[in-house]
Amino acid sequence: MTDIANADPIVVDHIPQAHRTLRIALVTETYPPEVNGVAMTLQQLVHGLHARQHEIQLVRPRQAEQDAARRVDGLQEVLMRGVPIPRYPEMKMGMPAHRALLALWSRQRPDVVHIATEGPLGWSALKVAQRLKLPVCSDFRTNFHAYSRHYGIGWLARPIMGYLRKFHNRTAFTMVPSEALHEELREFGFERLVTVARGVDTRQFDPARRSEALRQSWGAGPQTPVALFVGRLAPEKNLTALVRAFVAMRERRSDTRFVIVGDGPATVALASALPDATFCGTRRGEDLAAHYASADCFVFPSMTETFGNVTLEAMASGLAVLAYDHASAGQMITTGHNGLLAPLGNEEAFVGLARHLVDEPLHARRMGEQARLRAQEAGWARIVSQVEEVLFKTEALARIAGTSGASAATSPVLAR
Repeated sequence: MTDIANADPIVVDHIPQAHRTLRIALVTETYPPEVNGVAMTLQQLVHGLHARQHEIQLVRPRQAEQDAARRVDGLQEVLMRGVPIPRYPEMKMGMPAHRALLALWSRQRPDVVHIATEGPLGWSALKVAQRLKLPVCSDFRTNFHAYSRHYGIGWLARPIMGYLRKFHNRTAFTMVPSEALHEELREFGFERLVTVARGVDTRQFDPARRSEALRQSWGAGPQTPVALFVGRLAPEKNLTALVRAFVAMRERRSDTRFVIVGDGPATVALASALPDATFCGTRRGEDLAAHYASADCFVFPSMTETFGNVTLEAMASGLAVLAYDHASAGQMITTGHNGLLAPLGNEEAFVGLARHLVDEPLHARRMGEQARLRAQEAGWARIVSQVEEVLFKTEALARIAGTSGASAATSPVLAR
């Protein structure tokens, strides 16, 4: 349920069920074909809002020279200049685009601007929206402040958080994916936070996609336990704990197979630490779904997720998930019932629970069945509806502020 926790009750004009539509400018520095949770989530939101007849203008960096802007009825892409992100060369960071956005939105004024990322392109969008007095809301989607310590720049965590707070507090609302992150950011001084979780496509991620042929290619028979990891192979994913967990599982059952889906700067080191694991690289669509469904459990040691889409994908695929009590796992899993949770940061507990997954395969199977049922409650239609509600409120508050002469981000009705 959407929770506008830091605001007094807001009275706006009644929005009739006959569904009003908006012209939405959505600004993001990542979008498919880039493979990450933020990109995939935004694609689902764009498709969902477009299906509800909203007019979408998607502003994003050009990802390759051959990248062409799409334009279909009610959906227009605007491509901006981008450069590779340090340590993430497969992803682009948008460059400042103040002049281009000012011209674009002066000619075709959106009803609301939604900024999904806080990079140079997002900052330009915020400044232009303020100059043109456009309603603007935002997303907090990536733990940049938490990532910093994994790349030897932990001393930057405080200034990074200061920048993020300044950025988001200039918008009418900031959407966050979990109650735990909502509380953490509130304590750091973030204002007007709204909890909106993420969804999962339970038609794509489905236990029915299990493939014995795929399992055989991994060296697994029908009764062989297969432990899966899906994610970027990078330091912030806490891969040391993954290696320890996999080794402990192999000590319990020597036939346990390990399957790793993803790529990144730690691939070579991880392959050296787990020489018998099957590395599948990046997978997409139905192929990715088959990899999930063909495993028996999902081991995810990351402690830096803002949400963790892969947790929901694994649950929807009928897998028992082992994770830390954090982000989406802490929100979706009841330990022992539909997965296993270790206390955040307790690596010994995490490794011990990994042993349980191979010690008690029947329990793991039953937890996977319950995980599927829980994931079915997190369909995208409900999430898109919640985002739509925030967009309507952002636009309505701007109209109220315009009448009173106040700014939407500092309007008294939003004061804590």
